[in-house]
Amino acid sequence: MSEETVDIEDAKAQLSQLVDRAAHGEEIIITRNGRPVARLVGLRRESIVRKPGRLRGRIRVAKTFDDPLPANLFATH
Repeated sequence: MSEETVDIEDAKAQLSQLVDRAAHGEEIIITRNGRPVARLVGLRRESIVRKPGRLRGRIRVAKTFDDPLPANLFATH
C-alpha cells in the first residue's frame, strides 16, 4: 500500500481523484500547515461467510410466537 501526503487545499481541489486512488489501495495523508490531520483510505469490503444452522440450539422461539396479540395492547388512553 503506498502513501502520499497532500495539503488540505490541494485535497479540496482534487478530492475525486484522491478518493479513486484510495479506493484502489493508496493511503492519502491530509495535512494542514504541514501537520497530518486526516487519513483517506478505501473501505475494505469484508464478506461474511454464512453457514446455515450455525446458531441451531442457541435460539428458541416460544410456542406462542404466532398467537394473536392481546386486544389491550392497541388500546389508547
